[in-house]
Amino acid sequence: MPSDAAQLRLRLFGHMAADDTAGRNCLPRTRKTRALLAILAIASPKPVLRQQLAALLWSRRQQEQARGSLRQSVHELQDTLGVAWGHVLITDRHYLSLHGPALQIDALALAQPAVLNAELLDRFQDVLLEDLNGLDPAFDRWLEDERARFQRIGRTIGEALLAKCEQPEAVIDAAEQLLSIDRMHEGAWRAVMRGHADLGDLEAAKACYDRCRGTLADPANRSPSPETEHLIERIRAMPDAGKPTPQINLGSGVADEQVRLVTPRTAPRGSPRRERSALRLRVAPLRTIGAEQDDGLAQGLAEEISAGLSRFRWISCVPGSLWPQPPDSPDTAPGGSLDADLVLDGTIQYGVGRVRIIVRLIDIRADGEIAWAGRFDRPTTDPLSMQDELGAAIVAQVDPELMKHEGRRAARAQPDDMTAQDLLLQALPALYRLEHDSYLDARRLLEASLHADPSSSVTHGWLAYWYLLYVGQGWAADPTQASAEASRLAERAIMLDPSDARALTLAGHVRGFLARHPEEASALHERAIALNPNLAVAWCFSGLSQLYLGQPEEALRRIHQAIRLSPSDPHVFFFDMSLIMPHLMNGDCANAIEAGRRAVELNPMFSSAYKGYLAALGWMHPTREAAGVLHRLLALEPGFSVETAITRSPLRRPEDIARYAEGLRRAGLPERAAPAEPT
Repeated sequence: MPSDAAQLRLRLFGHMAADDTAGRNCLPRTRKTRALLAILAIASPKPVLRQQLAALLWSRRQQEQARGSLRQSVHELQDTLGVAWGHVLITDRHYLSLHGPALQIDALALAQPAVLNAELLDRFQDVLLEDLNGLDPAFDRWLEDERARFQRIGRTIGEALLAKCEQPEAVIDAAEQLLSIDRMHEGAWRAVMRGHADLGDLEAAKACYDRCRGTLADPANRSPSPETEHLIERIRAMPDAGKPTPQINLGSGVADEQVRLVTPRTAPRGSPRRERSALRLRVAPLRTIGAEQDDGLAQGLAEEISAGLSRFRWISCVPGSLWPQPPDSPDTAPGGSLDADLVLDGTIQYGVGRVRIIVRLIDIRADGEIAWAGRFDRPTTDPLSMQDELGAAIVAQVDPELMKHEGRRAARAQPDDMTAQDLLLQALPALYRLEHDSYLDARRLLEASLHADPSSSVTHGWLAYWYLLYVGQGWAADPTQASAEASRLAERAIMLDPSDARALTLAGHVRGFLARHPEEASALHERAIALNPNLAVAWCFSGLSQLYLGQPEEALRRIHQAIRLSPSDPHVFFFDMSLIMPHLMNGDCANAIEAGRRAVELNPMFSSAYKGYLAALGWMHPTREAAGVLHRLLALEPGFSVETAITRSPLRRPEDIARYAEGLRRAGLPERAAPAEPT
């Protein structure tokens, strides 16, 4: 066994390396086994399913062959680690993991840094596992996603460092360092331009704009955003000699420009707003009430929550380990120096065999208003599993609650002072309510948001979803054209950001429901879940794609996972609706009817909920309840008929469509829509 001071060092950035403090090389000989070690290192200390590892590294082999190859790699890894380090590789029948206090993994240190500094940012310039490209298509996709994830972490750190800079020279250096990680970061380009202008070097500012324009055009074929164009116009309007004059307003300073990714309408002169592409949320370490427990749950849970929330594109999350002072110190009070919009804090209280977690979202911008609070009770039988489960449950509920809270804030904003994100958030409640007039207004808000920030994958995804529901509600005068527009927007969302989980799953649902390609939809949903396993709507949409493929049991499992993750989600009416058809296809009409009752009670305007509900009632024999449901359905969609239902249905198996259609017939739905009366 090694001494207490010995360490096993794994370097994953750049060319992979593994050695210990004694100078012994611990890197496996074969590339597949190196990849296995890398996957376990990035997941550490969490276990990884053997089945998942085999699928990542030997995706083109039969399942049994892949398992055999995995066993060989495990043996090679054990031999390479030897007696000195074999104990850090934990193996059992189903899982593998890498765990131990002597492990030093560069990727984990970068994902959860103790301090922020320029030297830390330099390490992100190396490519993650640059010598392991081309091992297997599945591994290549995993590696691409991990590289994108670490680029986002580096970008967040770079933005945080940039936010601290005040002098133009420091701003230019920090922004250039951020551009070395993400050369498409327009906020950083604008910061460099502004820094040179503040120094009076207008030619350098103009040259920076030219570099920005060339970078965006190759290979993305993008043009600079309207905000960047507006800034260069103001710089060009400055006199060539001397420093910027007071008559030329470049804003309130570099700090306001540096992280402004969203392209807002110009704020009124004299009152510029600090705007960001992402909401800044700080996660505080949880406080233990009563007897102290030495199990690290407070810190571990805070890090679990931070890691989970960082997977949501619209949230910029700073973990509790980076807090410069305790969360209840004066500097974190409203008006203090804490650079965040909201804080997530909480308490842990232990009971006999149980633990209670209470978490709160505190809005610093609103004098410490509590935006949301939740309580979570769990048994303490398995601490690690409990931490994973609690972290997932908290993260899944924070995302929709934040969206609701920010939507309410956006609704109170002045129209001339709204950012692209404000416009998006203001539109979302109408997508949940499904009231016709406000739903049409939501499209205008989404289009305005897209006009302000044409590069937003999230807004493209939501607008695609708007068109999907527009067709599903029967409101589209030309369903074919609306479906084509939904598909175009969905494809654009994926192209803009292939690692945006929400955009991927929204695009997947468009492909599954409107384009009738459930296999393609399933692949997109699986990728979304891999990127963000706490995104409840991705589990629901993936369940529907399984339904379309004729797998109702798997559909139910996935949709129930969505409900477990986020039981108070604004989409919960959609989750309940999604349960109806899998139950119906299983012959469980009683549960289909119960799900239908819940769905229409939560949202009586959602026409899709009435359809499967009505079919289930038809199979249970026409009743007064069926007559009422039929009446409400036809009030929402006057032309709906059995023929329409069959035409629109994304179900793949003929027997599933037949069962659905027969239930509608038995409930009294007309076979065809009545011809319109001549005017």
